[in-house]
Amino acid sequence: MPAARKLAKIYINGRLIGFHEQPEKLTQDLIRARRTSKISPIANIAYHNDTNELYINTDAGRVQRPLIVVENGKPAITEEDLKQLQAGKLAWADLIKQGKVEYLDAEEEENAFIALNPEELTKEHTHLEINPVGILSVISSMIPYLEHDMAGKALHGAKMFKQALGISGINYNLRNDTESYLLHYPQKNIVRSRIMDLVDLDKRPQTQNLVVAIMPYRGFNTLDALILNRGSVERGMGRSSYFRIYEALENRYPGGQIDKFELPNEETVGYLGEEVYKKLGSDGIVALEQPLEEKEIIIGRTSPPRFLEEISEFGVVKEKRRESSVSTRKGKPGAVDSVLITESEDGNRVVKVKVRSTMRPEVGDKFSSRHGQKGVIGAIVPEADMPFTANGIKPDLLINPHSIPSRMTIGHLLEMLAGKLGSMKAEYIDGTPFNNMKREDLEKMLKEKGLRSDGKELFYDGVTGERIQGEIFTGVVAYRRLFHMVAHKMQARSRGPVQILTRQPTEGKEKEGGLRFGEMEGETLVGHGAAMLLQEKFIEDSDRVVELVCESCGVIAINDQIRNRRYCPICGGSKVYPVEMSYGFKLLLDELKALGIFPKMVIGNKA
Repeated sequence: MPAARKLAKIYINGRLIGFHEQPEKLTQDLIRARRTSKISPIANIAYHNDTNELYINTDAGRVQRPLIVVENGKPAITEEDLKQLQAGKLAWADLIKQGKVEYLDAEEEENAFIALNPEELTKEHTHLEINPVGILSVISSMIPYLEHDMAGKALHGAKMFKQALGISGINYNLRNDTESYLLHYPQKNIVRSRIMDLVDLDKRPQTQNLVVAIMPYRGFNTLDALILNRGSVERGMGRSSYFRIYEALENRYPGGQIDKFELPNEETVGYLGEEVYKKLGSDGIVALEQPLEEKEIIIGRTSPPRFLEEISEFGVVKEKRRESSVSTRKGKPGAVDSVLITESEDGNRVVKVKVRSTMRPEVGDKFSSRHGQKGVIGAIVPEADMPFTANGIKPDLLINPHSIPSRMTIGHLLEMLAGKLGSMKAEYIDGTPFNNMKREDLEKMLKEKGLRSDGKELFYDGVTGERIQGEIFTGVVAYRRLFHMVAHKMQARSRGPVQILTRQPTEGKEKEGGLRFGEMEGETLVGHGAAMLLQEKFIEDSDRVVELVCESCGVIAINDQIRNRRYCPICGGSKVYPVEMSYGFKLLLDELKALGIFPKMVIGNKA
């Protein structure tokens, strides 16, 4: 038994298949067999010394990545191999067959010692990166100078690639996505990563190169807020279109009844008045390029009655149709971009109306650089009031100096330098992670172009004309406008619809709902001792109700308005008094009664 304990367990795809006395030797033999093509190149072998277990994985779904094999501190791929690859005499598959390159999965990589560059190789190293950028994902490798950013901010920057507005597809005018966005004047990135060329990012551009200065401006860009130059905004910076599809279907009902696209007439149940339908054509569908406000009818539709009509005295059934038109959503005005009339799979007519809204940047909209330096617009300043350099250059955007040190996004600063140089040279600058133009080279070239090598400039105040004390770091950065827009998130309510059951305000922007003042918010008011504000939020602004309560029984009394009587349902007494409460509390009492519990309220005079 003691001998058996020393035997290593061997697993294939998670199943225990046996034991072995020399797991390290077995691991080396299997890896050698893989490199000489005796076993499949996609098999991965990982020996765990601490648990004395050998895992062999050949199953589907593992993420693998290629690495150059290193033996005795020397990479298996030689200069001769590289020449043959360039000449086309060697292919990628040949390198794998010869065991010079192999694919590792996450488990086998745990036991590998991988060097980033050939210069770092020692005898202990087992593999070498083909290129250091290979350790990054497709998205994160498109962030220039990534190796100078903190990992958390790199993740932020990568996450916002998919939130950026751009040209999502060249056929955007033919597509019928429920929601889509289009940036009007996208630009190629001046500071680029080679990965962008591999994924053809320039065919789906999503950035604009902005002149950015790092400085505060009269408190409007406190924390992460941004200041925009109104002149730049009026020239089209960050301008975009928002497309929304509204769809309506002519449903068929049992009994041969059907919905109809038409202009509802006065006899229609729920008719909204002639003024409401004035933008519809005779077919009940809105015209192209028709300007629309929010909550306006765009597809006129009538539905058959829910119940069959009774026969009239003349023996004729005249059905009264119901109003069931489609209107634009709250807070989303625009103009009609396209109208599509087609048929569904069931042969019913379908109308799809695409509404286009022009979205100009406004206070509260979100912008971000590729380094996770995100922020909302704090102010849009007239061009005349923007600070300017001695050459008369006015920045498009101002960000706060405090947003740099704690985030440690040095890549953002390097991109500003590189963008400035690229603008002066009219060339793209390579910012590929681990393969980029170094800071020293950027500084040297900036000096050659007659600019300061540290990227700083003297600025003058646009309001007073005085020189600003200190020097301002300024450069060119690719900024993205994100789809989080204040126009689509803004929500306010005074009084409005309430839920039937609880009589509390409805939930959600579309239903004109309230913002929930929940338990935790209520606790903060309790902590402050703000009793009247607590009363206002939980009672007045919610579901205040005055109910009659019996003094002796403590239950909700009956208010018989027909007989003009107020009495207790239990004792029949008339000693009932009005008590202000939340309707939700009254509902709780009713539910407790339904469970057979008798809740009793003890009432007294107001102190």
